[in-house]
Amino acid sequence: MPTEAKNSDKQKMRAAARLFAVQALFQMEASGNDLQTVQQEFEDHRFGAEIGGDTYAEGNITLFRTLLKTALEQQRPIDQMTDKALAAKWPLGKIDPTLRAVFRAAGAELLGKSTPAKVTINEFVDVARAFFPDGKEAGFVNAVLDHMARAVQPEAFG
Repeated sequence: MPTEAKNSDKQKMRAAARLFAVQALFQMEASGNDLQTVQQEFEDHRFGAEIGGDTYAEGNITLFRTLLKTALEQQRPIDQMTDKALAAKWPLGKIDPTLRAVFRAAGAELLGKSTPAKVTINEFVDVARAFFPDGKEAGFVNAVLDHMARAVQPEAFG
């Protein structure tokens, strides 16, 4: 397989892992289920599964697990970073639960610093578009994540 195709496959798997992480974080908040339960469900029943005639992508399990674990272990500092990026009249608790999950997963990736901040922002803006294709949420996510990234990785912005 040519290098370009391998890189494309890796990017798709990482993108799927990010999307699955947001879904899993949302599900944990909505259902009250723990990390192990939700993680196992996703790995067994979402990664590469065919549901309703649609085939789900194979996600990068390592990234998926890392995002979930970090988002939960670092939820308080991630939420504080998010709150600082939001306008005073929009505390994190008032934000749509899907967007909260996006901010937590993206915050986890930003804290890990293994992915360039601008890549993380772009990837999670795409995730927001997947959930809100007709709304202004993608622009909102971009602005909040830019603020968060500058706090966590100021060196990335010169």
